[in-house]
Amino acid sequence: MTIAIIAIVIALLIAAVLVFAASKPDTFSVRRSTAVNASQEKIFPHLNDLHAHQAWSPFEKDPAMKRTHSGAPSGKGAVYEWDGNREVGKGRIAITDSAPPSKVVLALEMIKPFPANNVVEFTLEPRGTATNVTWEMRGKQPFMAKLMSTFINCEKMVGSQFELGLAKLKAIAER
Repeated sequence: MTIAIIAIVIALLIAAVLVFAASKPDTFSVRRSTAVNASQEKIFPHLNDLHAHQAWSPFEKDPAMKRTHSGAPSGKGAVYEWDGNREVGKGRIAITDSAPPSKVVLALEMIKPFPANNVVEFTLEPRGTATNVTWEMRGKQPFMAKLMSTFINCEKMVGSQFELGLAKLKAIAER
């Protein structure tokens, strides 16, 4: 009798978690911004040239990572593919829109550790002598991602990586 009650309670808890996860939004957005004491024109090349991302991207954590650049040298049509350890995974990013000196839009395709297709957007807005740089990623949130986000704060986890990258970009642009 006691085992049956425990099993029912466990089943109800699992059902509650699944219902809660299913009620989460079908899309997500992570956004971080920082003020950089540099002009849009000085910051923009660091975003518009995927080769330059190696210097500031928080996702360049695997020194043995295989990197391939193709397409345009920078701007729309530039492509960067990588295959690394478990921490960086495998994926592809391509610039789909470039509006100098204010915006770069990228299509991100993650292959490992979890398949995902997201949009990444960098916007640069002048603020006096500084520039406000915003890094945003948005996309669909399938059920498994909703379930995972029930236990892991993905917004905070990804957001902290964006903050790290923006701090590195700021340091480079302000030199």
